[in-house]
Formats: sequence, structure tokens, C-alpha cells
Amino acid sequence: MKEAKDNPLAQKSYSFALDIVFICKNLMSEKREFILSKQLLKSGTSIGANIAEANGAISTADFSSKISIAYKESLETKYWLSLLKDADYIGLEKFERLQALADELSKILFSILKSTRLKKN
Repeated sequence: MKEAKDNPLAQKSYSFALDIVFICKNLMSEKREFILSKQLLKSGTSIGANIAEANGAISTADFSSKISIAYKESLETKYWLSLLKDADYIGLEKFERLQALADELSKILFSILKSTRLKKN
């Protein structure tokens, strides 16, 4: 991802999205789980996609809106990861690693959102 090279958040979200793609591939092929994994795939890859859109925003409001969506998607991703863990589709070690990454993204996004919203007021 060319434009992510100078953007640590874009790099983190892209790397996280790849992890999500690989775990979903495994869930579908090995565990034959298609419903929850599809939800995880959508929310987990949407984080980076919305960050990419935010980086091309045409206004502060547009930027804030995309960051807000990315933040909400990170929360949804954490929900699906918890559900998959509790349903014994993913192990504790994999869950903890992905949950920690999602939590890190959530905290960064919330911080950006808070500072962006403060500048508006």
C-alpha cells in the first residue's frame, strides 16, 4: 500500500486488515464458518478503508466523519472477535493478539476523533 508508507495509522490498519483476511480465510476453509467470519471480514477491513478515505477527505467534517466510521468499525470488530472466541472458533492466543491490535486502533482513532471534534468547537 503505497500511500500508507508515511502514515503509521494507515500501515497499522492495513496490516490488521490482512490479519483479518487470513483468519477469515481459515475460518471459512478449516472451520466451515461463514456467517460470523463474513461479519468480521467486513468490519475488520472497513477500518483501514475508512482511514484511507479520511486521508483523502476534502474537509475537516469529511475527515472526522470517516475517522468516526473507522472507530465504530473497530468496536464492531472487537465484538465479532469476542463472539468467535466464545463460540470456540478462534483460540485465546489468536483472539488476544487480534483484540489487542483492534484495541490499539480504537484508541488511536478515538484520540484523533476527539482532537478533530475539539478543533471544530
